[in-house]
Amino acid sequence: MTDSLTAFAQDKLAALESRSLKRTLVPTHRLDGLWVQRGGRRLLSFSCNDYLNLSHHPAVKAAAIRAVEEYGAGAGASRLVTGDHPLLSELEGRLAALKGYEAACVFGSGYLANSGIIPTIMGAADLILVDELAHSCIWAGAQLSGAKVVAFRHNDMADLAAKLAEHRGEAARALIATDGVFSMDGDLAPLDQISALARAHDAWLMVDDAHGLGVVGEGRGAAAMFPTARVDLAMGTFSKAIGGYGAYVCASAPVIDLLKTRARTLVYTTGLPPANAAAALAALDVIAAEPERVAAPLAKARRFTRALNLPDATSAVVPIVIGEAATALAAAAALEAQGFLAIAIRPPTVPAGTARLRLAFTAGHPDAEVDRLAAAVRVLLGA
Repeated sequence: MTDSLTAFAQDKLAALESRSLKRTLVPTHRLDGLWVQRGGRRLLSFSCNDYLNLSHHPAVKAAAIRAVEEYGAGAGASRLVTGDHPLLSELEGRLAALKGYEAACVFGSGYLANSGIIPTIMGAADLILVDELAHSCIWAGAQLSGAKVVAFRHNDMADLAAKLAEHRGEAARALIATDGVFSMDGDLAPLDQISALARAHDAWLMVDDAHGLGVVGEGRGAAAMFPTARVDLAMGTFSKAIGGYGAYVCASAPVIDLLKTRARTLVYTTGLPPANAAAALAALDVIAAEPERVAAPLAKARRFTRALNLPDATSAVVPIVIGEAATALAAAAALEAQGFLAIAIRPPTVPAGTARLRLAFTAGHPDAEVDRLAAAVRVLLGA
């Protein structure tokens, strides 16, 4: 006899399967920063966010190992109890200096950061305006806050201005939240224009720069490309170019103090493990010492877009929009047959009708392989 919960799950899964939207986990052994073992095959991955290939860098791995030996495998408790090991404050100092802020706060993950930061500073009397393509965790934090949440069209400054004019007057406080580099499209938010609108309407600006740190702005992130922009909350992660795991936000010292005492996703969760903090510190050392590595992912992405006569890439991410989910899955399978791992991204991660291959370029991708991928994609597109 099937219980009602199991029946519900089976019905939902069948409906997703019928639309090519059911997802399954595939064990993947990342052999180094480029190659993976998956389904018994060795594939060159264009689907990892390890943009600088630092997850396998000897200095980064050695730092993580040393931290385990000295501090143990885990933090042991919430940071406000006994989990605030010395590496965390060192990492926060490095991040604040890199980004040009008074202080920083390290969280366990990007999702924990955004779903904790926003409800700490926004409430029921407030207004949050979110780019419609912003990451899921920004939306989660906005919804948890209880504030009025209004979407504005992607990177559309006229729409943002109109919605600020319409809604700002009725709110006590206002926050504009956006990605710096959009994870599924690879484009940049016009932070100078967003900042100007924020200042004009007495709103705060929060930027999720998970895909910008270490890749754009000479490694300092998206905001560094817009020197006139004032970003009140500069958030990012260690799970992309940094090559590890965890997240941070930079802001003024009082804002960081407030988050450390009131952000529920920091107060009520165990601190980031020492190995992750040590790995992030070592990765920041590599980024500072190797500007040519930092410049390489964008150069590889542009080599690819120019080979296909596409607009110049503006980050390490290049989307090849296919359309329907089943067609995108077939395209990914065709590339896999040629030795490439290029995962199909389907709704709800991207809007309906825009299933795509999300190609992520890294510092270590050989130019010859980038060219071979471009040739394979050209055939897929019938170009």
